[in-house]
Amino acid sequence: MPENSKALSTTSVGDSCFLPNFCNVQAVFAVVITAQLLALVLTLNSSGMGAGFSSSLSLYSLFIQWVALTWAACICLLRPYLSQLPNWLVGILLLLLILLITFGVSALSAYVLELHNHSSVYWLFLLKNMLISAIVAALMLRYIYLQFLWRQQVVAESQAHLQSLQSRIRPHFLFNSMNTIASLIRNRPEIAEDTIHDLSDLFRASLSDARNLSTLGNELELARGYLRIEGQRLGERLQVTWDLDELPLEAKMPALMLQPLLENAVYHGIEPTPGGGAIEIVGRYRRHRVNISIRNSQPPETSKRHSSGNQMAMENIRQRLQSCYQGQAGLTQSEVDDSYQVRLFLPHPWIELT
Repeated sequence: MPENSKALSTTSVGDSCFLPNFCNVQAVFAVVITAQLLALVLTLNSSGMGAGFSSSLSLYSLFIQWVALTWAACICLLRPYLSQLPNWLVGILLLLLILLITFGVSALSAYVLELHNHSSVYWLFLLKNMLISAIVAALMLRYIYLQFLWRQQVVAESQAHLQSLQSRIRPHFLFNSMNTIASLIRNRPEIAEDTIHDLSDLFRASLSDARNLSTLGNELELARGYLRIEGQRLGERLQVTWDLDELPLEAKMPALMLQPLLENAVYHGIEPTPGGGAIEIVGRYRRHRVNISIRNSQPPETSKRHSSGNQMAMENIRQRLQSCYQGQAGLTQSEVDDSYQVRLFLPHPWIELT
């Protein structure tokens, strides 16, 4: 029996720390833009749009960018340790950190501008810079924390919705599987037992917590188990071809991604065809991205087809991929020759953007 239950013990990427991932290019870009806007505001406040505007803006930009980027770099390096601390303590430590960085950059700037020769001007310069840094950093941290709370609420609502979607298995598949098992029990009890194990693995995955991640290896094993069940029912009418090229089986992905796609292929492609059909599963790993395509033959125009449905399974998978990978994964549909193809792609290794 496949050990699919092990896959469900792996939780999704992320922690309870409210800090964004400042090792990410997008977060660093946001820091640069924010720092530049602050430099522009301070320049307008100090010198207006006069003749010295450009030189003042350059000095302010250089100073603030040094402080902001050094702070972001420190957060990037310290985030694994900060994520283990309470959020209130993280906020205090980051305020102290930016005060320390501002003090160091200000002292260096004062030395370059020869302000250290004038004690009162020197200390006023340091105090003003540290006060501005503390106010701006406090406002930024507050904004980041409120964004964190909002994301937590959105994720909680999304997970509750996705949990209900994940637990849906077509009733006709359950009824067909039970009929298949009943027909096998008397004459082929060993195969009936294996089919029960495959079916129990599918139900275990469908009833798992939507917040938990599976792995590509376990999802492929679930897919094989599903096709074994359908193979017992359809016999030679179902032809399956696997073409998997050194896939990273440890790659994390939401549970029950492949089985609904295969179920659609069987339901809409194989069952309506009197002579059956073929399903081809192709997997490739290129440029840090896993690509899985499922292609099935389509029934002839004269065949009685199942209802096209409302694309619930496809939309379900798209939503779960979006929730997990934040736009870095997806699902596409197309018709190739006389076949219908869906392609699922996801990044590996995955680095969380937030």
